[in-house]
Amino acid sequence: MKKIEISQEELEMMNYNDIAYVILEQNGKKMKITELFSEVCKLLSLDENQYQSHIADFFEILSTDKRFIMLNDGYWDLKVKHSKGMVIEEDDEDEDEDIVLDEEDSEEVDTIYDGDDESTSDDDVDDDDLADLVIIDDGDDENNL
Repeated sequence: MKKIEISQEELEMMNYNDIAYVILEQNGKKMKITELFSEVCKLLSLDENQYQSHIADFFEILSTDKRFIMLNDGYWDLKVKHSKGMVIEEDDEDEDEDIVLDEEDSEEVDTIYDGDDESTSDDDVDDDDLADLVIIDDGDDENNL
């Protein structure tokens, strides 16, 4: 394993995931999470008790940091090293799926809606619809209605 070149002042200002990034970047090889966190702990002079109490947090941090990728057999590496020729699928619930229509379907859609329809939707409200509404102030007495 290469000696990591980073000053103590820089280390004190960095998070676990930032230190892990530097380790993987400078080391140039994939590592198991236990080995990687052990190196982080060595650099930060953390003892075995701190290692044991923070290893689960470290796993969660790496899992949510998009700079890292978990490989087969529990190895971790930087995502930038593995992005070429590799398809990485992410589950984003907010992302809409693309709908691909074949030519027959697209013609059918064009005949259903041609864009010139001036019909109003249920969400549109005309001012005339609001003319019969009465505004009641909370301070009004029920007997005055």
